[in-house]
Amino acid sequence: MIQAVSYRSRASAFALLSMAALAFGGCGQQAHATPPSTQAAAASPPGAAPPPVSTVTLPPAPVPATFDVAALSERVRPMVVNITTMHESRGPEGLDPFEYFFGPQGGGRLNPRGPRPPQTALGTGFIIDPSGYVVTNEHVIHDASGVRVRLADEREFEAEVVGRDPKLDLALLRLKGANGLPVAPLGTSEQLRVGEHVLAVGNPFGLGHTVTLGIVSAKARAIGAGPYDDFIQTDASINPGNSGGPLFNWRGEVVGINTAIRAGANGIGFAIPVDALKDVLPQLREKGHVERGKLGLLFQPVTRELAAALQLDAPRGALVAEVEPGGAAARAGIKPGDVIVDVNGVPIHHAEELRRNVARNAPGAEIEVTVVRAQKRHELRAKLDALQDEEGDAASRARPSQGARPERQQSDEKLGIQISDAPGGGVRVDGFASGSNVQDLQVGDVIVEVNSTPIKDTAGLRAAIAKVKEGSTALLKVRRGKVVQFAAVPIPAR
Repeated sequence: MIQAVSYRSRASAFALLSMAALAFGGCGQQAHATPPSTQAAAASPPGAAPPPVSTVTLPPAPVPATFDVAALSERVRPMVVNITTMHESRGPEGLDPFEYFFGPQGGGRLNPRGPRPPQTALGTGFIIDPSGYVVTNEHVIHDASGVRVRLADEREFEAEVVGRDPKLDLALLRLKGANGLPVAPLGTSEQLRVGEHVLAVGNPFGLGHTVTLGIVSAKARAIGAGPYDDFIQTDASINPGNSGGPLFNWRGEVVGINTAIRAGANGIGFAIPVDALKDVLPQLREKGHVERGKLGLLFQPVTRELAAALQLDAPRGALVAEVEPGGAAARAGIKPGDVIVDVNGVPIHHAEELRRNVARNAPGAEIEVTVVRAQKRHELRAKLDALQDEEGDAASRARPSQGARPERQQSDEKLGIQISDAPGGGVRVDGFASGSNVQDLQVGDVIVEVNSTPIKDTAGLRAAIAKVKEGSTALLKVRRGKVVQFAAVPIPAR
């Protein structure tokens, strides 16, 4: 009988099979041979009311990345420049811009004796002004005796260094005699999303105008490169020579400045957020350097243990450990033990964000600082001082020696530590009892406060600890070498 089916019947059967295939093939919308309500009604006994039909709302499907990478590369290529720097002979302690981040070129070693011959180094930059202003990394032009820039159309210009900011590793160049150049538009790194496609253009190993495609792997990365670490992490290939080059988004806007790769990290690169460049660009152009405001305090991260001791709802903000006498923070009424949670309306989620947010403001600027003190919020205004080049925060100053360690030692069973009176006041931590659960203290720490109560000697420490509820966490203020910080110590229940 199957062989006797007419052509029209075979066509109808094929159509039905096609519809069935569409129903189960996932073509964007599900098709049902029988609507769910009809199936439910068919399964119900005669005369019974049909069950309610539930509606399932699915999240929207992601929009595929359909932008034309080739067209984008062709459009942004004229905005990117190759940089060659010349360096005078230097002793063995000198490092060229490549070695600053990547080590000696070619896997070789630095010459252990005598000066090296004059050498050149390579980098990348991008044009931000038709008259020839170019942005690059400061380490690319550091200690350079001459800088030459080659455009995508093979024209070459001598360049002068207009401004530099070693703390952010940014520099501004001006091409002599240039005009009418194509400009790379500056986007915003704040709105950049993890997973978004990015395009890196640079001069790796002297292979000019090389394009690599990747995604944003992470944001706000701290890699120990400087005081204002806040890098964009990307898997777009970045190699020696890419330093100073632009990281473009799919709209052709610069969202980052490629600056570093991490030793041992395979396929991971880092870029300075373009918003950091926009913060300092006017000063680089007008002054040649960057002046930053200083709050004048030392702070530390808020751990979960510290948050519990401070009775905070979550570990966030920056815990003030020390305030510079007469500094901006002291004048504003900020005190040790305060937790700074907001600066100029911007929340401080992690402690390191405080330094970056304050440094965005010039000396003399007034900022609004929100602190949490004894579970209450306080709105304060601080007029910033000037941050000097080689200056850290208040507690970076050297302190007097604590003197010789006294011979007489005691133990505090409640804290699980061995202690002794410290010269000049306070209690020194000399060791830990067996099975001690203390994590935040170190041998040599000097305990100067317990829950805001000053500690002069071991008797004062025991009296203060006796007042702390068992099973809770005590907040200790300790002096560790040249700095003062807080430690959270659990008080075990007996």
